[in-house]
Amino acid sequence: MLKSPELPDCCYPNQPILICPSCPTPKHSLYLSNLDDQKFLRFSIKYLYLFKKSVSLDCLKYSLSKVLVDYYPLAGRLRPSAEDDQKLKVDCNGDGAVFAEAFMDITAEEFLDLSKKPNRSWRKLLYRVEALSFLDVPPLVVQVTNLRCGGMILCTAINHCLCDGIGTSQFLHAWAQKTSRPNLDLAISPFHNRHVLKPRNPPQTNFSHPGYTRTNPKDNTHMDVVKLLQSQPLVPTSLIFTASHILHLKRQCVPSLKCTTFEALASHTWRSWVRSLDLSPSLNVKLLFSVNIRKKLNPEIPLGFYGNGFVLGCAQTNAKDLVNANLHHGVRLVQQAKSALNDDYIRSMVDLLEDKTVKTDLSTSLVISQWSKLGLEDLDFGEGQPLHMGPVTSDIYCLFLPVVGDSDAVRVLVSMPEGVVEKFEYYMKEFLDKEDNAEANGYHEEDNGLI
Repeated sequence: MLKSPELPDCCYPNQPILICPSCPTPKHSLYLSNLDDQKFLRFSIKYLYLFKKSVSLDCLKYSLSKVLVDYYPLAGRLRPSAEDDQKLKVDCNGDGAVFAEAFMDITAEEFLDLSKKPNRSWRKLLYRVEALSFLDVPPLVVQVTNLRCGGMILCTAINHCLCDGIGTSQFLHAWAQKTSRPNLDLAISPFHNRHVLKPRNPPQTNFSHPGYTRTNPKDNTHMDVVKLLQSQPLVPTSLIFTASHILHLKRQCVPSLKCTTFEALASHTWRSWVRSLDLSPSLNVKLLFSVNIRKKLNPEIPLGFYGNGFVLGCAQTNAKDLVNANLHHGVRLVQQAKSALNDDYIRSMVDLLEDKTVKTDLSTSLVISQWSKLGLEDLDFGEGQPLHMGPVTSDIYCLFLPVVGDSDAVRVLVSMPEGVVEKFEYYMKEFLDKEDNAEANGYHEEDNGLI
């Protein structure tokens, strides 16, 4: 396999600085909900944007200081709760966000050539804060890297305990608005309060929640696919599915089963992942996927809520049934998992997480996070929308990413063991070869009523 091209080193003309809110902000502890506080989310969401034209650094710093007045918890620090050191809170102290400025001897076009999938050298584009623990890293870290051609790369690390994907998108758009149109009120005002997701007293876990398991250090008999994968060298693989490709996928389900783009592509990716790993046919495999719950609760979560307003839907079956059945099977499982997520079920899940021995069951799970419908690719600081948007790194968690310039396309990014990548890509693209053969034999979309 070809080695990924390395980026040149960054030059830092100045030491990184802390950007504090431009005027005094409330000083208090911000409660984090059980959804915010999951150990599964104790990391930063790391975004990378490539822009053709750079924006003045002074302008970006000033607008960041202004938007941190509205989003002041992002200028605070995570702390253990005094009552329970396993639970986190945000100390809203206004200490500030890390802002690093850098230069890299590369052009936007050269980076675009490399942008199909991340490699380890991309980590240079995000300043690494030296810290003893996750809690010591400020919730917001920014690096702006100016390029030889006059373009810029913007990388942000936003603590997942404070924001989900919708929340990070909301914050980044607010920052962009403060940069390009500083005199306008924010399009969406942030809603800080997390008590809308507070557990009931006493907790009422009225449902089974297969996406979670209890920590049991004595249980060494359980198959852990994820640990096995992480023990090997992993290689990112990236595949773009156009609207036409997705239509081909959906066609495997109609007319007996209607499905969304996400349901079809998630089921197909899960099935291809399990097939490529040659898992035991009897193994119970799971697909965990993020579902926005802002409108699923009664009452609905208020507009502007930027905390973790999502839960993981869980589809499960044994590997044999998933691999041997057609796409229908996986799609139905995803649909059933989604339909279970009503107010009662979600509140039961929040209550379940009061038990700190409960954790997300990642052992035989593919986790899919949907970034492709959050408006992340529309970010504009005043010099135009990005040429590229994606993560700084790739992981065994699968991302559905937006494709800049094609709102109907989805890019699937996931890291797989080196010896499995080609097999995974083959299974992901296999249906397209079958479709090409079918069309060569005179089959067309309109025959099936899809166009």
